[in-house]
Amino acid sequence: MLINTRNILLEARQNQYAIPQPNIWDINSIKAALKASVEVKSPVIIGLAQSHLEYMGIEEAAILVNFYGKKFNAEYALHLDHGNDYQTIIKAIKYGFTSVMIDASTLPYDENVYLVKEIVKVAHACDVTVEAELGHVGSDNPNSEIMKNFQSVLTEPDEAEDFVKQTNVDSLAVAIGTVHGKYRGKPNIDLDRLEKIAKKVSIPLVLHGGSGTGEDMLKKCIELGISKINICTDLMVAAKNAIKETMNSTDNFGDINLTAEEAIKKCLIKYYRTFDCINRI
Repeated sequence: MLINTRNILLEARQNQYAIPQPNIWDINSIKAALKASVEVKSPVIIGLAQSHLEYMGIEEAAILVNFYGKKFNAEYALHLDHGNDYQTIIKAIKYGFTSVMIDASTLPYDENVYLVKEIVKVAHACDVTVEAELGHVGSDNPNSEIMKNFQSVLTEPDEAEDFVKQTNVDSLAVAIGTVHGKYRGKPNIDLDRLEKIAKKVSIPLVLHGGSGTGEDMLKKCIELGISKINICTDLMVAAKNAIKETMNSTDNFGDINLTAEEAIKKCLIKYYRTFDCINRI
């Protein structure tokens, strides 16, 4: 069943567990994410990042996710991850995405607020939920401008409170020290900052860059208010390793696809268990 994220994330926050948002990039990742969800009897938020549209388009993703979601009898939301322009977000809504992220986090605060408010108006009229980002999640490139000034782009608790009041956004991605991609060194997560944000903001909080953060740290983040955690890098690495191993032992391309799918599914199920998101349907 296709749903939006509103109720499942509110319930997750109230009961201190998190819903995974695996990113998809091909048919194997779609099938793996939906099968994992069915196996653990919990919902899944299928995320297509705007940066991955060169691999899979919005219309293509909508058709495939809905086809396999119905086939496997899954409970799923279809989410545009890191949408950064109005046209792409509107296109996602047009093709049936039930959740969208407007990421204007690199813009000045007032511009971020303005763009999020505009997206919220359109999305809510279509019963589509909206995620936004305040502060800026880090990068695996230590030479990037964000990483050179990392402390300055973390989410400010008072600003988060004002941002949510002004925009009426449904969920908020916070920057507390995680990074997209692989960590260079040990993760340095600011739990005190997260706790302060959670006390000021009642809507579900989102953690980007879940891969490599560590099971214990993710559990602590969930206890402090994180309700949705994005996973991509670990899924891609699992698929890559499985493909390499299978290619060395078979010439059957079908086996390679099945192995990649199974590896992604197993990796995601581990995260479901870490997030305490089992038997939630």
